[in-house]
This record gives sequence, C-alpha cells and structure tokens, in this order.
Amino acid sequence: SLLCRLNDEIPPLLPFFSLSFLPADLSKAGMAEFQEKLRLQHETSMHKELEKLLATAKGAEQEISKKDFEGFKNLFHRFLQVKGPSVKWDKIHKPPEDLIHPYDKIKAQVLPDSVAASLNKLVVVKLNGGLGTSMGCKGPKSVISVRNENTFLDLTVHQIEHLNKTFNVDVPLVLMNSFNTDEDTKKILQKYTHHRVHIHTFNQSRYPRINKESLLPVAKDLGVHGDHGDAWYPPGHGDIYASFYNSGLLDQLIAAGKEYIFVSNIDNLGATVDLFILNHLMTQPKDKRCEFIMEVTDKTRADVKGGTLIQYDDKLRLLEIAQVPKAHVDEFKSVTKFKIFNTNNLWISLAAIKRLHEQNAMDMEIIVNPKTLDGGLNVIQLETAVGAAIKAFDNALGVNVPRSRFLPVKTSSDLLLVMSNLYSLDAGSLTMSKKREFPSTPHVKLGSSFTKVHDFLMRFESIPDMLELDHLTVSGDVTFGKNVSLKGTVIIIANHGDRIDIPAGAVLENKIVSGNLRILDH
Repeated sequence: SLLCRLNDEIPPLLPFFSLSFLPADLSKAGMAEFQEKLRLQHETSMHKELEKLLATAKGAEQEISKKDFEGFKNLFHRFLQVKGPSVKWDKIHKPPEDLIHPYDKIKAQVLPDSVAASLNKLVVVKLNGGLGTSMGCKGPKSVISVRNENTFLDLTVHQIEHLNKTFNVDVPLVLMNSFNTDEDTKKILQKYTHHRVHIHTFNQSRYPRINKESLLPVAKDLGVHGDHGDAWYPPGHGDIYASFYNSGLLDQLIAAGKEYIFVSNIDNLGATVDLFILNHLMTQPKDKRCEFIMEVTDKTRADVKGGTLIQYDDKLRLLEIAQVPKAHVDEFKSVTKFKIFNTNNLWISLAAIKRLHEQNAMDMEIIVNPKTLDGGLNVIQLETAVGAAIKAFDNALGVNVPRSRFLPVKTSSDLLLVMSNLYSLDAGSLTMSKKREFPSTPHVKLGSSFTKVHDFLMRFESIPDMLELDHLTVSGDVTFGKNVSLKGTVIIIANHGDRIDIPAGAVLENKIVSGNLRILDH
C-alpha cells in the first residue's frame, strides 16, 4: 500500500513531517494509520537509543538509569499521542466556594493539644534541584546567602529545628536534589550534623534532552560532566512522585508513621510549616479525608501568568498558561475571572502518593520546554508540574492564603526586598515589619547591572531603608551609599556612559534621578 511504501522510504521520520503531498482523497482512517506508524517508529527508535545509552553504564548507575528511563518512556509515549489542547475551554468552571477554603476561617480555629501529634506525622520536602546560574552563582541555588549570611538551606533548617524544639517533635527535612545539585548539597549538609533535624535526600530523575528534528536523545553516553552536561535535564518537579517512590524513602517514611508531606520550592521564603493548615488537614471528616491541599493566593498584576485552580469534569484541576488556547490567553490573564494562583506550597498524603503511583494514575499534563543548546542545537525537554496531579487525589482542596506565604527569591530585585528592613528574621522565618503601613511589598525592578549577586552586593554599601517605599526602578551604573532611605516612588536611571552614586544618608522620596552624579573620595 501507499502508506507502507511511504513508511519504508522515509529515513529518520520527522516529528513535524509535512503530509501535504498525500492524495487529497486519502481517507481519514488511512491518515490515522499513517500517523500511528509514524508514532510507532519514533517510539521504537527512541527505545533502541535508550538501550544503547544504558549499555554505557554498569552496576548501580545502570539500575538507577533504568528506572529513570521507564518514567521517560511513559512521558515520551504520551507526548507522541497528544493531539490538540489538554482542556476544552467551554468545560472550564470556577472552583466551587466550598473547595477553596479561606485562610482566615482556618486560622480562627483554636489549635488542639494534639498539634504535636499532628506534627509527628508530617515531613517537610523542599524542591532543591535548581542551580543559582540565573543569579550569577555557581552550585545549588539553596546555598545563596539571602539574609544575615544565612542561605535558603540555613533558614529552612533553622525553621524546622525551632519547630522540633518548641513542640518536642521529630519533623524530618527531605531535599529533592537533581544530578546538578546532589553532590554539592550532600557536602553542605555535613554542617547540620548537630542540629535537631533529621535530613534525608533523594534525587530527581535524569532524562535525556531530545533533538527537536530527529526526536532522538542528544546524549551519546550516560556521562553528565564536561561536554555531556547539556544532554540531560531534571524533568520538572512533577517528577517528585516517581523519584520519591523509586528512592525507597517514601516507604521508609510511611513505616515510620508519617502521613503527610508539606512540599514547597526552597527559594520561597514564605513557605513555612503552618500549624493552622496542618490542623485543618488532619481534622477533615474521615469519610472525606483530604489527600491534597494546594495553597493559592490572590493574583496581582505580577502574577497573571501563574497557574490557577479550576473545576473541570467535577474535579479540582491546575490550569497552566501553556495549556490555554491562544484565543483565550487574555481571558486567562484576567484577574476578574481567575482571581487566584498556585503558590506551589502543597500538602499531600504519603499513602495516596504510593497508591496512585502504583496504579500509574497521576496523569499530569506534559509541559514541552524548547531549549537551544550552546552549539545552536534545538532540543525539547518533557516536564511535568507537581501541582498538576491534584485531580488524581481524593477530596482535594485549595486554601486561599495571605500573600506572605508566597515570597520567592528568583531575581536580585526579590533579594533586595528580603534583605531589607521590610522583614525581620526570627527562627529562620521572615515576617513583614510592623512598621510597614501597607501589607503589600514594594514593586522593585533592578536593571541588568544588578543581575548577578556579586555585582548586586558591590552596588550597596548597605541595604536602603525601604519601609515607606512603593516602587523602585533602577537602570544603568548606579551605586548606593550607606544609610540611604527610599520612600514613595523612586526612579534612578543612569544612561549609557553615565554613573550615579547615591550619597550616604540620602533620602529619596518620590524622586526621579537621571544623568550623571558621581561622588569621589578626596
């Protein structure tokens, strides 16, 4: 048949192969058969390449990679079968009010004496797979100093140690590392040996980047160092379920009597253990035992692209902007229709993770992440998001929390906020200063001269007083002297070739500073 001949004659089949030359009268059934043959050949070719890669390793590395590749094959299989958007827009509804619980009502409940017993059933998991490269740092992002020379990891350990001492409990800390961060993190963990926190680690899976044209792995062997490093990637935090299970740690924690994990990004300094949410989780009716809580918070203009909770096929579901048909993107960004977004602070049942993983019932939407490697090669990464599994869990809820529980540090602009006097530090937790009249944080936008942490620190002799600041924009070659105070809206712009030195003790209130201002020592 024509289809068989085509299948034999096309060497490596291309994923975005043009079918325009096919006869117009080719039946839909024939087209479907052709596409299925195409898909099968891609899958067969991928499996052969993965076997070749496995053959380059021995012993433990081969066994670990074998498990990783099983997850990758499943993801790749689903990727090849995806047709059209994963949601139908007319089936999307706002979540019912009884499924999004307001934090104020939860906090109004009096904590029972059994709160310590609840804490003993909890495990804190931090997503620790990211590097600090976007902020100009080497190694894991978790070891960047963010406050009083404390790193993200230091603050996390202090928080949990304080909890364990205060309530005389044993809340362990689990770090999900990636192959990028594992070695460095394990060395750093030695300094916490005498802290009252049991720390465990497990590794995210390691998946091969896919050549966009051939749909085959870029990697030639299982090496991750040197020239081989960019052939692999950690497949997003949705991988937590499989890698946690595969590590054996999930079963170990269940055997130790643990029931829930509190998961969050390690760079979200607002994501501390909240006793009121924990109590709310533990006191749900037994016949409606909640297996998953997603903390959401009200959108601002800065969050219009953030994933939101929707009702879909009678289930709570996470809707990400990547799933939205182009015609509806503006509607998705609207703060009036979709008022909340996902903070990625999640409370999840360990027993439910075990059950759903063993039933292969998570079904998280695939995120196709295109990248261009240094040599110019176009690749794709197949990823998943941890919150996307919410639809698989029983009696899932959203909790609408205050903005203070979402304090991510992604850029030097965020770093300036958390290092300033807007916040005070107590037992590893940051709280907004009571001297700040408005509960919202100022909008800060620092230019490219501040991107790298090292450059950022060189430009501030001390962090300015920002208690009365609403908005700060800084662009160009700008430095700040000691004890500067910023109030209202402050815009500082040094054009190309100019330099602005804000003198020590300066008070800038509702000011625009531009041109050239240089203070020289004499």
